[in-house]
Amino acid sequence: MSHYESVLPIWSAIQSRFFKTASQLPQEDLTLKIGPASIGYMLQHNAEVEYMFTEWYFRKPMPEHIKLATSGGPGSKKSDFSDLNALLQMLGDSNEHLRGAMCELPEEEWTVPVESPMGGPATTPLEAVGRLMYHTGIHAGQISLIQKNARVNQS
Repeated sequence: MSHYESVLPIWSAIQSRFFKTASQLPQEDLTLKIGPASIGYMLQHNAEVEYMFTEWYFRKPMPEHIKLATSGGPGSKKSDFSDLNALLQMLGDSNEHLRGAMCELPEEEWTVPVESPMGGPATTPLEAVGRLMYHTGIHAGQISLIQKNARVNQS
């Protein structure tokens, strides 16, 4: 079994759960936040990170129309992340972009360390997928926490 065939079912399970959660968010929850990052920001950020990792670790360039709005951190730019349909489109597109790059990556390159603009030790594409899974899980938890606590604080 190839690395791609091993990783894809796990990646798909995590992504489909995250996408389902995002698609069921009430529109008004996108602006909820604790601190500077809103739920909408986190959805945008998650998609952008998938695009960046695809470019860095899988060597598939980011589509030219993609403009990174969250790379400076929450509050660094005044952007509006309150259009659920646009955010869902971005999440779906970034997932398809990454899945395509994973499928195209030659088997022998999955375990070759790659330097990235993020710095730190070089990371293999296989490790990068693990980091993306972790990243998605963290933001799923943060979204749930914000939904619980921000509503209480706004009351």
